[in-house]
Amino acid sequence: MTQTTPTGPALSAPGTGPVYDRIGVGYSAVRRPDRRWAQIIRASLGDARTVLNVGAGSGAYEPADVRVVAVEPSLEMRAQRDRDAAPCVIGRAESLPFDDQAFDAVQAVLTVHHWSDLEGGVSELLRVASRFAVVTYDMDVQAGFWFTRDYVPEIAEAERSRVPSLDRLTALLGPCEVTELPVWHDFTDGFMTAFWRRPEAYLDPMMRRACSAFALTDTEAIERGVERLRDDLASGTWHRRYADMVMRDRIDAGFRLLTGTSPQAAGHRRTTTGERAAV
Repeated sequence: MTQTTPTGPALSAPGTGPVYDRIGVGYSAVRRPDRRWAQIIRASLGDARTVLNVGAGSGAYEPADVRVVAVEPSLEMRAQRDRDAAPCVIGRAESLPFDDQAFDAVQAVLTVHHWSDLEGGVSELLRVASRFAVVTYDMDVQAGFWFTRDYVPEIAEAERSRVPSLDRLTALLGPCEVTELPVWHDFTDGFMTAFWRRPEAYLDPMMRRACSAFALTDTEAIERGVERLRDDLASGTWHRRYADMVMRDRIDAGFRLLTGTSPQAAGHRRTTTGERAAV
């Protein structure tokens, strides 16, 4: 495996640099990993002893009981990692600075929609690890979320331009298992749909700032939608319209965990075995 340090090799960033250098301020105060998702993601890694976390951000959902190396391009997000977090390399999914099959598993949690080259990034995931665990979301489901549908439909329009469809992503990954990740009513990771039963949270600019769906959608459209929601909460309209929400424990907000084995792993094992036999 390529030797790296916590500061790691710096890779060039196109355009204005990683998006979270601009929108990630205060991220970790709102985006706290939910323990239930953490358990599901950890279980999907099986008996892996080494894990690469691509698009690692502030370190959410990194397993604590195995050796982890993180990859994150954003200075702002790297600065929010705990002092005792896994070593973090400056890099991008599209060009991972590691040898073929260097890790037992690779995880990529809510990051693929930020990649500049989805095909290249997926190819790199499959190249560096024997198995993968990718968390993404289905915009066909999220577009029907009450806030998106009834208050800021512009969010869905913006998201569709950057979030890959499940069909495209699974076609690139190859055969994989698709698991629904529910969003519970007390979910702690404050992405856009996390507050489906706590509508007052959408009035908080700090919460919106920590979510790329808000940060990358037209500001005026967001403000118009938030004001409509504010009025509906004050008048009781929201609670009448969505009365069924307060009775639910969880919803399907479109989040999916994609897991499988890299098709390159078998070939790598054959090569390794052959080389070992020839020694």
